[in-house]
Amino acid sequence: MDLSFNAEERAFQSEVRGFIAKNLTEEMKRATALTPSVFSDPDIGMAWQRALHRQGWGAPGWPVEHGGPAWTPAQRWIFETESARAGVPNVNVMGVKMVGPVIIGFGSPEQKNFYLPRILSGEDYWCQGYSEPGSGSDLSSLKTRAVRDGDDYIINGTKIWTTHAHHANRMFALVRTSDGPRQQDGISFILIDMKTPGITTRPILTIGGDHEVNQVFFDDVHVPVANRVGEEGKGWTYGKYLLEFERGSGIASAKLREGLKAISDLAESDLTGRAIDSPDIAARISEVEVDIDALEMTELRVLSALQTGQNPGAVSSILKLRNSEIRQAVTRLGVDVIGHDALAVEPMRPLYKLNHEPATPEEMLTMVPEYLNGRAYTIFGGTSEIQRDIIAKTMLGI
Repeated sequence: MDLSFNAEERAFQSEVRGFIAKNLTEEMKRATALTPSVFSDPDIGMAWQRALHRQGWGAPGWPVEHGGPAWTPAQRWIFETESARAGVPNVNVMGVKMVGPVIIGFGSPEQKNFYLPRILSGEDYWCQGYSEPGSGSDLSSLKTRAVRDGDDYIINGTKIWTTHAHHANRMFALVRTSDGPRQQDGISFILIDMKTPGITTRPILTIGGDHEVNQVFFDDVHVPVANRVGEEGKGWTYGKYLLEFERGSGIASAKLREGLKAISDLAESDLTGRAIDSPDIAARISEVEVDIDALEMTELRVLSALQTGQNPGAVSSILKLRNSEIRQAVTRLGVDVIGHDALAVEPMRPLYKLNHEPATPEEMLTMVPEYLNGRAYTIFGGTSEIQRDIIAKTMLGI
């Protein structure tokens, strides 16, 4: 694998850096640095999405005919890496990286024409209606039911751990439209307007003090049949396709590397009493860096498939598994580096909107919240146990 850039790629790298310098405001940068979650608040993330859209870069992984930028794998890698280095906000990944590819792959012409431009422009903000109480890793046991009534489905049930449902104006959801011997065969994929009467969103505060996830209730919610993606009863297939994009899209190694660099800088500073002088801390920093290098090589191998709109397949489980584990290793290392200062936890969220001087230096402010928020990395998007099962069955033949 030739990792050196040619003249055209170096020119593109300069273009990306110029775009970021022009469009990334100090507010965006600071808000991103002080966000312990992988999700930016919409007022920050969607402002960046709109800037990307104006440049024609709103959906790096989409086919050209639907608004993708026709980048080569090297250009995609350059863009993701430069974005991570600069500290740009996360866009609404549930729109661009999750439901967008499903609509492209299985949606009707009307759905593509309506939803895809609104995802690109940031007009729509999406949440994911998958998990339910009692249906997490065993998602096929979901109970939220959609009963056909003329041109509508009437939906009743509940979804849980729904990230940013309190911000979203649209949800893509898996619902049960029929019963049969195989639970997976009775599930359909539905697009829901969150302003529809009968939808109630209840906040769930996490251990880190964040209001990031919610429980959503559906009480006789009427959704047009035209909002169903693909065939009735085929939602399980579309949902798996989406999860492969969720788990296998993007370049996670770039942000992990920047996160590790911030911790290494702290470890070398007087703020931590030069924690780097501890042989344990120094060795762990090196170990995590090697893990990030290995993850980056795996990401580069699957970029070509993503650029052509193909789902990454079972390798997405490797990416999800290693990304989750390395993220947790990085956040655990951050807490250990700041030591007893970890006890001064700032309870207010979001941190970038604090209206007082925090007790903890800003460089350390997100360490504990990131660690606490990161406990969910190996659960959301498919638990690590499920990822290992997929790898064993589809790649190792066990």
